[in-house]
Amino acid sequence: MSDDLFQIESPLSGTFYRSPSPDEPPYVEVGQTVKPGDVVCIVESMKVFTEVRTERDGVIRKVLIESEDPVMINQPLLEVEPL
Repeated sequence: MSDDLFQIESPLSGTFYRSPSPDEPPYVEVGQTVKPGDVVCIVESMKVFTEVRTERDGVIRKVLIESEDPVMINQPLLEVEPL
């Protein structure tokens, strides 16, 4: 990872989803600008869906996980270039 990028990490272990449902588009795409509080993905654990939000302004540079992949707590999910 480049020094000028930051990562958004999973707040818990579970299943990663890029969109709210299979019929809907992803929360974010590579190249998209995000601001603090924007939902970037969700992680499901034990039937509870937790929205993952960014805490900083930036541009999504890379999605590190495929939708429906298992994730561990603090696992990097996205790389973001700060604005």
